[in-house]
Amino acid sequence: MTSPVTATAPASMRSNFPNASMTRLDYSLYAVTVFAWSTSWIALKLQLGVVAPQVALTWRFLLASLVMFGWAILRRHRLAFPLADHLRFVGLGFFIFSMNFLQFYVGGAKLTSGLLAVIFSLASVFNMLLGTVFLRQPVDRRILFGAAFGFGGVALMFWPEIAGTEIDHDAAIGLLLCIGGTLFFCIGNMISATTQKRGIPVVSASAWGMAYGTAILALTAAALGKPFIIDPTFQYIASWLWLSLLSSVVAFFAYLTLLGRIGSGRAGYSTVLFPVFALLISTFAEGYHWTLFAIAGLGLVMIGNIIVLGRR
Repeated sequence: MTSPVTATAPASMRSNFPNASMTRLDYSLYAVTVFAWSTSWIALKLQLGVVAPQVALTWRFLLASLVMFGWAILRRHRLAFPLADHLRFVGLGFFIFSMNFLQFYVGGAKLTSGLLAVIFSLASVFNMLLGTVFLRQPVDRRILFGAAFGFGGVALMFWPEIAGTEIDHDAAIGLLLCIGGTLFFCIGNMISATTQKRGIPVVSASAWGMAYGTAILALTAAALGKPFIIDPTFQYIASWLWLSLLSSVVAFFAYLTLLGRIGSGRAGYSTVLFPVFALLISTFAEGYHWTLFAIAGLGLVMIGNIIVLGRR
């Protein structure tokens, strides 16, 4: 049972109560996040090939930041902030909106998609541990237990693919980059939580964070001599719009808002769920065949989801 104080805490304070009951809004934000990120894998595949990852990400977050700034202006959110807050926005841009993605783009080229999903599902555990250290959130054994179920389930779903992976020098580097990308994502989560505690709207912080992330990516691409080109094909333009608008603007607004409402541990469990839904989408779009391993893993992920999000 939750205490009356926990149940009625305002959104800005809910991250201090990671055991608070989920509301309809929380479940809606959670569903939007999972759907948006589940569909991003297919769109991301359509981006690879002609345009360098650094440049593709630059275009993605350039459009996303412009939309976020437009949204903030229309809703009359504050956009002028002191230098200390801009340093936090630079942190968001570096950890969430640039280097997190870039490490996965580069490292993921050397690993199977199943291993990528398993690595990123660790975000729920990283979030909780970092939240304990930086935000002084109590360790919730229920969330840790549920995250273990989820992580084990994702690993089981992709086990045949993982078992067939040979970890050579290049794969080991890719593995380290993807672990680093997951850790960067979680560090960015902590920065976002602190900005929300300061009363900064998620839209304003995300707009500035994406703008700084775009600048970091553009400078990285220029330093590496990557040409700033666009693939004029329909599939590239369509996937760019999808990734920029749904997987970036909508998904990050929903996820970061959820982070401030229910705490980093439970919000992070969405990173366990979206590989599952990505496989469901792949079943219809690419003819994915479910195995006994995958079905058993799906059961573990669902049990973990009930433990993490359900009431005591």
